[in-house]
Amino acid sequence: MKNAFLRPIRLLGVLLAVAAAPAFLAAMPARAQAEQLQGGTLRVAVLADMTNFDPMQFSTVNFPLIKNLYDSLIEYTPEGEAVASLATAWTVADDNMSVSVTLRDDVKFHSGAALTSADVAATLAKAADPEKGKNVYATMAIVKDWVTPDDRTVVINFKAPTPDRQMLDLLQFVMPIEAAGIDTVETVPAGTGPYTFDSRAVGQSIVLKANADYWREGEPTIGELRFTIFSDDASASAALESGGMDMVYGGTARSAVRLKDAGYQLIRGPGPLVQVFRINATQAPFDNAKFRQAFNYLLDREGILRVGYAGLGQPVALPWAPAGPAFDSSYTENYAFNLDKARELIAESGLSQAEMEDWKLLVYSTDAASVTISQIVQAALADLDVNIELDLREGSEYVEAQLSGDYKATFGGVGNIQKFPSRVATNSIYRTANNPVLKDPHPFPDYVAAIERVNTTLGSVEEVKAAYDNLNKVLVESSFAIPTNSYDIGLIVASPKLSGFTLDIDNLLVARTIGFKE
Repeated sequence: MKNAFLRPIRLLGVLLAVAAAPAFLAAMPARAQAEQLQGGTLRVAVLADMTNFDPMQFSTVNFPLIKNLYDSLIEYTPEGEAVASLATAWTVADDNMSVSVTLRDDVKFHSGAALTSADVAATLAKAADPEKGKNVYATMAIVKDWVTPDDRTVVINFKAPTPDRQMLDLLQFVMPIEAAGIDTVETVPAGTGPYTFDSRAVGQSIVLKANADYWREGEPTIGELRFTIFSDDASASAALESGGMDMVYGGTARSAVRLKDAGYQLIRGPGPLVQVFRINATQAPFDNAKFRQAFNYLLDREGILRVGYAGLGQPVALPWAPAGPAFDSSYTENYAFNLDKARELIAESGLSQAEMEDWKLLVYSTDAASVTISQIVQAALADLDVNIELDLREGSEYVEAQLSGDYKATFGGVGNIQKFPSRVATNSIYRTANNPVLKDPHPFPDYVAAIERVNTTLGSVEEVKAAYDNLNKVLVESSFAIPTNSYDIGLIVASPKLSGFTLDIDNLLVARTIGFKE
């Protein structure tokens, strides 16, 4: 048996620590471990009301609450190192067919009931249900079954030999729900987290109170966590500047930069999204490979990042964050903005002028960044004498079109990009099966095979890297989705009087260590 708690993760320790650090450490204040921080009420401005209290509803509107009401089995440091949380240790079988998880024995749910393996088993059963599992369901696809030999042990068995990092992503994503509360978790939180639910005024505010029985000694620092919901970013920023709020969570990059320049703290985490130019490669003119590939050079990544996201992020030509094990910066250099190369590929496509212009770019009209970057693409095409129109749609109309694949091309962010590479396939455009855009059978079998190779490669560092390199090569050649830049979600802009921030790998808000300076 291989003890995964005491040894470095295969490949991860070498690649992630080097690749990830520059992306976020410059914006991360030192954790105030030596400071004596004060409690009180932390007033947080957010821009949308939550969906529900289910931690498997991994929607951005729930990000302020999830890690304050729940704990994961394990956590990742910002550099991608797995560390203990509700699990004190985890042991990977020598054949990589199972992982044995040992639970803490001093953890209570908010109800007062002790955490046991039965609660984890009930949580896994929920996650494995295609309806109840929500955003965690896809991650459970590798799981065969599980057993609970005793109250503190859970053994998860896999369908096939599974890479260590893929197992760890599962353990990090699983947040135990009290078995007795699973059926009502959408309306009544049932976690072990540092805060308990106090009250909610729908569309206005949510109040959490410190968990007096929390298992982490000395945490949380803040006694009351009060979220106020604002209708727009400008109002939230104004409330911070007037002293009515202590923090804005999830605001826009442009406001964040302005407030940083005004003296507020800007906290950026290691878990950004990647903006992707999504292409329906089953429809003309995008069923032409050369025409699709031209967009690798036609997209002005630097300009998109600067104008759309105030420079917060970095240009990328692959769907990975710097913290992702498959990240390779050479692709960004090799596929830099180059209209001459784009023009060559368009000429090689053999498409007529009318064929190249017979499509519209679907745009999320209520998102300013999406409108701006779509206009940048429209202008670049015009420079190549290809004139297209923008199809601007609002709210649900846009979402319905995107999720159903009813478009020729559109921009959309993808997540899970700092984790195991095949996790990207949880995003609609990258799904290997039941793809709403590309449909079944998948039109790019080399991509499906590359994902499968990543999932099944358990050999040396060199073999793992070769599998990642193959996936990257296939992604660029197929060009059904072309990344442009990483961008931040869950940005924190905070008063200078706050300290003790803890960064989360998914950019969720972690309030348990935050406090007020004396």
